[in-house]
Amino acid sequence: MPTAASLTLGPVLYLWDGPKWRDFYFRIADEADVSRVVIGETVCSKRLHFTEPYIADVVERLAAAGKEIVLSTLAMVTLERESQHVRNLIEATTNLVEASDLSALGLLNGREHVIGPLINVYNAATARLLASRGARTICLPPELPMASISAIAGDAHEVDYEVFAFGRMPLAISARCAHARSKGHIKDNCQFVCGEEPDGLPVRTLDRQSFLVLNGVQTVSHTCQMLAAELPSLREAGVSRFRLSPQDCDMVAIAEVFADLLADRIAAEEAVARVGLIYQEVPLSNGFLHAREGAAWVARARNTAAHATL
Repeated sequence: MPTAASLTLGPVLYLWDGPKWRDFYFRIADEADVSRVVIGETVCSKRLHFTEPYIADVVERLAAAGKEIVLSTLAMVTLERESQHVRNLIEATTNLVEASDLSALGLLNGREHVIGPLINVYNAATARLLASRGARTICLPPELPMASISAIAGDAHEVDYEVFAFGRMPLAISARCAHARSKGHIKDNCQFVCGEEPDGLPVRTLDRQSFLVLNGVQTVSHTCQMLAAELPSLREAGVSRFRLSPQDCDMVAIAEVFADLLADRIAAEEAVARVGLIYQEVPLSNGFLHAREGAAWVARARNTAAHATL
């Protein structure tokens, strides 16, 4: 029998101004059918300036709505002030903390925590080791094929397994900021230009084909991962949580689609059609799960792929 399934809302990966960020989570608290919400800065410590004034109110609102709150850590720690931020966050909170970088694991050892999708868990031995150190949930990297997910989730049952079911996929993170450089700035004087693109800055090849999306120091896919027909197989494999990564669209409506899908109120084809209307002009993809290039769309009926550009 499939395991019981629930939805997780991942952290906002983009730079949204403080009021927009706050109001987004207020609406999630009041309206979204998700059981767990991950909040906090993951991509760039400079963005904390925008969200920290509102985080206490957001936590209070989410808690009042009965959501399980998980605090995210930075995906790349390069400065002492960033190390201190991670230490302070872990020491001060009683909530679960999501490790987005290996530097957080030593501080979380022996304490229940979550492993985020930016940590490379590519085999069952790694999952077992992380579980022995206190990991309660492991969100597997979005690039894993179904065979790998089945092998990992089928071997280690001490933790909940989660997959990246919706959103532009995180592909890389760098100490340099290509987003700032593209607009003539350096990282130390970026002027927060990444906030000008609340869903990331599209990158095209020399022949003008869509390729990737820049998000500050992070690179994400041009396509949006959308796992719909694959959910039953993932549940049979032992996956119990499905992560929705916030994009600049109606995430309450996205959560409703996935809640309907998990409750068997709609078919996969209807879910894909509804998501296509909510998050328009962004190609959907599921190639990684089918051991294809991540930008591919593998159709359910014929099991063939119509290629989309990254």
